[in-house]
Amino acid sequence: MEKKIKVLVTDDQRELAEELKNVLETDERLEVTGIATDGFEALEKMKENTPDVVLLDIRMPNMNGVVATRHIKTEYPDVKVVILTTFDDSDYILNAINNGASGYLLKDIGGSTLIDAVKNAYAGDTILPAKIARRIADAAKNVSADREIKLTRAFALSDREVEIALMMYEGFTNRQISSALKLTEGTTRNYVSSIYIKTNSENRAEAVQAIKAVL
Repeated sequence: MEKKIKVLVTDDQRELAEELKNVLETDERLEVTGIATDGFEALEKMKENTPDVVLLDIRMPNMNGVVATRHIKTEYPDVKVVILTTFDDSDYILNAINNGASGYLLKDIGGSTLIDAVKNAYAGDTILPAKIARRIADAAKNVSADREIKLTRAFALSDREVEIALMMYEGFTNRQISSALKLTEGTTRNYVSSIYIKTNSENRAEAVQAIKAVL
């Protein structure tokens, strides 16, 4: 028998949290270990029974989902965090993912999509619905022209390389870049390798430092 995936649901709307719990438990592979109403309570419950996946509302009192994600990934790096919200806000999306979230879902998704998202997050996939991926890509594109010009002049980067260099600077992984820009991971790796060469860097950390120095 397959191992059950333990899930902690965190939402300040108790009724909604109960609904999410009921939906998740219709799948025999999922076990909801508890419900929390804010980030503090989630962290306390995780001490008692560490889940495999945490569903986190992004806007909560006391400790919101963005801050809670950072604490969870610091204390429990193997736990997957999936952000839930009714607000497809680019800043929140970027901050949550940069803090280590495995993905982002809107609360109005169907039950089967929610169940699949939890399973996929547990398997290590990045959960970014098309609508949200477009917002991330737009946020990456909407950087100031000044920054783009600086990178182009300093390293002779192509337009796509500038876009990816800025996402690297913001902390995106290759997988997240691929999801946001609809590229294969192989194509993304090729662009990143080219950025290493043009910035005279041996690795990602050096490339990010070179980019930071120019910006």
